[in-house]
Amino acid sequence: MIIKPRVRGFVCVTAHPDGCAAHVGEWITLVKAKGPITNGPKKVLVIGASTGYGLASRITAAFGSHAATLGVFFERPSEEGRTATPGWYNTIGFTIRADLGQVDLVVYSLASPRRTHPLTGVVHKSVLKPVGAPYTNKTVDTDKGIVSTVSIEPASEQEIADTTAVMGGEDWEMWINALAEAKLLAPGAKSVAYSYIGPEVTWAIYRNGTIGLAKNDLERASKAIDSLLRANGGGSAFIAVNKALVSQASSAIPVVPLYISILYKIMKAQGTHEGCAEQMQRLFSTQIYAPGGPTLDGGGRVRVDDLEMKPDVQASVAKIWPEVTTENLAALTDIAGYRTEFLKMFGFGLPGIDYEAEVEPHVLML
Repeated sequence: MIIKPRVRGFVCVTAHPDGCAAHVGEWITLVKAKGPITNGPKKVLVIGASTGYGLASRITAAFGSHAATLGVFFERPSEEGRTATPGWYNTIGFTIRADLGQVDLVVYSLASPRRTHPLTGVVHKSVLKPVGAPYTNKTVDTDKGIVSTVSIEPASEQEIADTTAVMGGEDWEMWINALAEAKLLAPGAKSVAYSYIGPEVTWAIYRNGTIGLAKNDLERASKAIDSLLRANGGGSAFIAVNKALVSQASSAIPVVPLYISILYKIMKAQGTHEGCAEQMQRLFSTQIYAPGGPTLDGGGRVRVDDLEMKPDVQASVAKIWPEVTTENLAALTDIAGYRTEFLKMFGFGLPGIDYEAEVEPHVLML
């Protein structure tokens, strides 16, 4: 079949297998070009490994540190008349490895809309809402290029609890505890989970919203896991705060796509823009496996959002933000770059791929 992008809201419902493989190939080439990571991991488990930072982490470990890797994820294969999810094709493009034995790095990079609790069987659903008061601000329809105002009612206590159950730290803790009990953590093993803080313009819907409260619980879990790993041969656990990038998760958050479009414009002009692969390669090489260990902020977090959060960058964002309209969106932001990165997540817009050619969507994992 000939596969074209079909975008509905903040998601593309089709994915191109050859394009996804090419996208993975780009990240592999980038990581290889950066050179080997000194004293990097050798056996790595990535929980949430099919796209974005999780996939980039797996690629960085495998091709920057020659590590054996295992990725865990929930993705859907193709069905009659419907392509597989991009994560399915991404993983096939990467190559599957198994039978790791003890792992020396566990990456937790899940961003799920729901979670079935393994003990209670209860299905918890996360929401993207402010807490305490309604929130109104600008947002953008990235497909249509329309800037508008969005108003969101505050979350209920149940919605807050459910979002924390999905996006908080309990699941990460349960993974580490299970690995420890099964003696699958190598002495000195490390673990890292990913988070985001961002600028004040996004705080009401992110840092101070339901997701932010869930991330606070992730930080709580980090301290508990760190204690467990330190007792296991001097290991460690921490949160890595990453840069805002186009992902399936960020695309769903009101306000954030407009912020990212402005941010890309500024950072590309400065020559400081990084994608997922660049971010993870820098995290591994200059933080997790840096001589003497990572540099932590006052909250015990590693910050690879440092270039994004530079005062001059954020001052430029704050200056542009109130000026953006539908009419000047293309001039004041990098909405074109946002759309390009969005479609690349689903395997579209990659050089060297004939998108007019017939392609087999039913690709199996071997």
